[in-house]
Amino acid sequence: MSCIRFNTPAQRQALRDHAPVMLSPEEAAALHPAPAVTESKIARLRLLARHENPKIRESVASSHHAPEDLFAQLARDPAESVRACLARNESVPCDILRSLASDESATVRGWLAVNFFVPADVMDELAADSDDTVRSLVRWKSDLALAE
Repeated sequence: MSCIRFNTPAQRQALRDHAPVMLSPEEAAALHPAPAVTESKIARLRLLARHENPKIRESVASSHHAPEDLFAQLARDPAESVRACLARNESVPCDILRSLASDESATVRGWLAVNFFVPADVMDELAADSDDTVRSLVRWKSDLALAE
């Protein structure tokens, strides 16, 4: 028995007639709105930011809804991975991103270098970083901007 299926012209037409309509990303987002950010969500983020597991704190550092004081707290987190998640988060205020430019970890500074929301003065500072990888990431991002 063969697993190849041959549709008749009528079947092919029926498939075309009933094909789903592709939505634009904006239309899909309008159909499925994100839930509102409530006080209870902020309270959960505050609770999770104090969790002993750095992976849990990383999820808070990656949140687009955490308040500024929570981002500031996470910028001083002892776990490099938490600060790295914060450095690549586009919702973090510029002053907090600016403070991460002097982070002891080249990984954190590298993630900061590829964040498109980092202020120009921080990018200038990272361009002169002591770490080769950080400097190369700044050049790469600069080349991307020139290509556009």
